[in-house]
Amino acid sequence: MGFIEEGRQLIQDFVTPEIRAIDARLKALEKKMEGLEGKIDGVRSGLEGKIDQVDSKIDSVRAGLEGKIDQVDSKVDSVRSGLEGKIDGVRSGLEGKIDQVDSKIDSVRSGLEGKIDGVRSGLESKMDRNQTQVMDAFHRMENYGQVLERLARLESKLQHVA
Repeated sequence: MGFIEEGRQLIQDFVTPEIRAIDARLKALEKKMEGLEGKIDGVRSGLEGKIDQVDSKIDSVRAGLEGKIDQVDSKVDSVRSGLEGKIDGVRSGLEGKIDQVDSKIDSVRSGLEGKIDGVRSGLESKMDRNQTQVMDAFHRMENYGQVLERLARLESKLQHVA
């Protein structure tokens, strides 16, 4: 037997059984991997089903919330339009009352202006009469002064004559 034959025999005796053992282990691992892949696929499909259920529930909740939001929007719009109507009513009522107050103020103003004009005319008339009376009194005083001067001259003449 030659060196090569001994090497082959040595490989067959020691390496071949090891290769077969490794091969058996690899096949066992491949079977386990296939089993794990099956389990993973099962878990994946279960999770996908649950995710689909959650998505469905989310869509359902979303639709319900959107409906409720639409209802709230509708109620808000209704309340807003009601408030706007009430505000318009109050505004027009206030405008009417303001117009009435303006009318009353104008009426009172014209009445007061008439009374003021009447008082002014009366005062002007009295002032004119008083001025006339003062001027008459002033003229009388001038005449009285002239009369006194004449009397004084007459008295002086009488004293000279007597």
